[in-house]
Amino acid sequence: MLYKFQCKKSADVLMLEDLTSKIFAIIGRPLEPRGIFLLEQLPIAIAKLEAAIAEDIERKKNPPENTPSESSEESGHSINHDRLGQRAYPFISLLKEALLNEEMVSWGA
Repeated sequence: MLYKFQCKKSADVLMLEDLTSKIFAIIGRPLEPRGIFLLEQLPIAIAKLEAAIAEDIERKKNPPENTPSESSEESGHSINHDRLGQRAYPFISLLKEALLNEEMVSWGA
């Protein structure tokens, strides 16, 4: 499923369900087919996402050591190459722009 996030003075952001679900889990909000982020919710959502991105970066700098039973092939497939910061950047930019312009962000599937 594709989600479209928009506010009046910013470009729309389109995201697939996997990333949208991940972002909403970080924010602590249930993902619904349609909804609105109110102006007072934007700073909290931005802060939670930025904290998760910082944690993701730190985790990638210091990955956990492989256990001796893991083969190099298995560990290579278990590494998550999905960079949260890169994938969430357009959405965070939309939230920041909406906050700056004092606008709500709406979405629909």
